[in-house]
Amino acid sequence: MKQFSKRKTAVIGLDASGIAACKLLQTQGARVCAVKSEGVGPSQKETKELTALGIEFFSEKNLPADINLAVHSSLVSRKDPLAQMFATRAIEVISDLELASRRLFCLSVAICGTNGKTTTAELVAEMLAGAQRKTIRAGASGAPVCGVTALSRELDFVTLDVNPFQLESIEQFRPSVAVITNIRGDHMDKYANMAEYARVIGRVFKNQQVFDWAIVQSEALAHLRSLGVEIPSKVITFSAQHRRADIYLDRGLLISSLANWAGPLFNMEQCALRGPHHAENAMAALAVGRVLRLNLEEMIATLKTYQPGPHRSELVREIHGVKYVNNSKAMNVAAVQQSIEAIASGQTGEPNIWLIAGGRDKMLDYHELGPVLAQRVKGAFLLGESREKLRAAWSLFTPCTLVDSLLEAVSEAAQSAAPGDHVLLSPAGSSLDMFQSYQHRGEIFREAVGKLAENADKRGSLEIERVCSTST
Repeated sequence: MKQFSKRKTAVIGLDASGIAACKLLQTQGARVCAVKSEGVGPSQKETKELTALGIEFFSEKNLPADINLAVHSSLVSRKDPLAQMFATRAIEVISDLELASRRLFCLSVAICGTNGKTTTAELVAEMLAGAQRKTIRAGASGAPVCGVTALSRELDFVTLDVNPFQLESIEQFRPSVAVITNIRGDHMDKYANMAEYARVIGRVFKNQQVFDWAIVQSEALAHLRSLGVEIPSKVITFSAQHRRADIYLDRGLLISSLANWAGPLFNMEQCALRGPHHAENAMAALAVGRVLRLNLEEMIATLKTYQPGPHRSELVREIHGVKYVNNSKAMNVAAVQQSIEAIASGQTGEPNIWLIAGGRDKMLDYHELGPVLAQRVKGAFLLGESREKLRAAWSLFTPCTLVDSLLEAVSEAAQSAAPGDHVLLSPAGSSLDMFQSYQHRGEIFREAVGKLAENADKRGSLEIERVCSTST
């Protein structure tokens, strides 16, 4: 990291990953200029902490003229106007991932793709821990990767959840194992088309060598090859749809056709994960464990006990026979479809879901959801910047109601729902139009459902008192 000593460095984006980048650069002797970008900024406590470290704060209008390096956070794309301005001035622009990679002293497993990154990364990290391998999960949704570099000398692996913005600005980052879970439409507000988006995800293989590993969903691999993306490492494929993959799904069983590892690996009925998409997450994690020489029995033990984290098809509560499900992390069309399909149909096969959706528009093709909405969704309550666009795309398939807040959406859905129904928060958009993060959005949903439960309990108590007083 001597190359950063005394360099005037701008850090763009002061979310958790940007703040961690500021601190890492400061420890390496860089002169750090913290620059706020659109989205989450530092808290008062974090601002005081950074100021105490000698880190200066600037806006885009008063940047110093002698900046010669720019680092963008995991929430900031290289297409951000400020990052592009530095690039056009021939100033080096790197991501927080690239910055951290130059200070990591252990091997890395990088998991990227459109959906399933976090679940797969959690599974891999837990499998490694179960095998007594030292690891930390970090990256776009874990601990900021720049915040774990000081611990990396003591680790066997760092397990990384990597997003495309981070991959846009890598130069030397080279994971020993790179995973692509899938490639579906996302971030079309940042990329010109799906081809550009897919090529960015494919950059995870950019610096791999022939003795490294690429673990790729079969459909994603076909997409990358059609674009001419080269993968220099050894490849293992997996798929819930295609039996020609090295690991595939057959009636709930995960089956391997790999040499010296052929046969059934795991029955998905034995774990809490549901749906073909989660089967693929499990396949990817098992493949990582295979190339890292973990014991299959230990990996299976992890799969059996694993519980998905919050905000991912999380059952918050059941009130009067209605289940409230928090899937705030579903920020694209494919993720919404997966969350709808993961909910069991009603007894008669009629729609039984009230969908709450809307957020910052990523310029996605929302019409793709039409068939599943018509089959499964009783009605949709739409909020945020994208609500009008969602209504235009979905109103032919299900009744749509515009609301002004998440609290209003939960209240309206509760009044509409009947026993056996599900109220599902699955936004199909970023949270940054109304919330600090998808976690914040999910917490607000939880709070709204909690208030519903309190009111239901109070009404129940009053009804009991009324009945008792009448009977006496």
